[in-house]
Amino acid sequence: MFVTLEGPEGSGKTTLCVRLERMLVNKGYEVFCVREPGGTVIGQQVRDILLDQDNTSMLPETEFMLFSASRAQLVREVVVPRLESGAIVLCDRFLDSSLAYQGYGHRLDVGVLEKISSFVTSGVTADLTVLLDISPEQGLRRRQQDPETWNRLDAYAIDFHERVRKGFLCLAENNPNIWKVVDASQSEDEIFTTVSAMLLNELSKRGI
Repeated sequence: MFVTLEGPEGSGKTTLCVRLERMLVNKGYEVFCVREPGGTVIGQQVRDILLDQDNTSMLPETEFMLFSASRAQLVREVVVPRLESGAIVLCDRFLDSSLAYQGYGHRLDVGVLEKISSFVTSGVTADLTVLLDISPEQGLRRRQQDPETWNRLDAYAIDFHERVRKGFLCLAENNPNIWKVVDASQSEDEIFTTVSAMLLNELSKRGI
């Protein structure tokens, strides 16, 4: 089963991914948690370029292609082999982040991005996507509390982050069978309780 966690900056995806992995392992599942961009040696090198605050001249098209390069490597090197082995793969961001950030945020053609993303991922899609929804103001306040991890994407103007949030919500509305929206303004424990119940229910329905 392939589960992706999506959401704006500061929504708590990374923390949740770690907690879900621990919970599932304790229940006897084989689980693998990865992140985007990153997850592979090459992907991590791409991540460093993407998030470097000195790269202020990066074009939206360049940004999208770099995310796609990291994603292609991750899918073929990690995601597909793990899924084929029967593991549950938890992914901290996937292709929908590109649709939200570069499509809605930077206003690139979402239809074009979807076609490229399908090629990049060899058609691999999530079985369940959890959207941690939070306002840009609250999410960025959370991010500012950890200045060491503040990055180039965090520094975009607030209207950019508002478009990203709107994009995520549009994607969720258009794919209600796959997407589940969770209020990420709640505490970490409340979010974990909600999403873990949701995930265990999906596993049960699939007989996993």
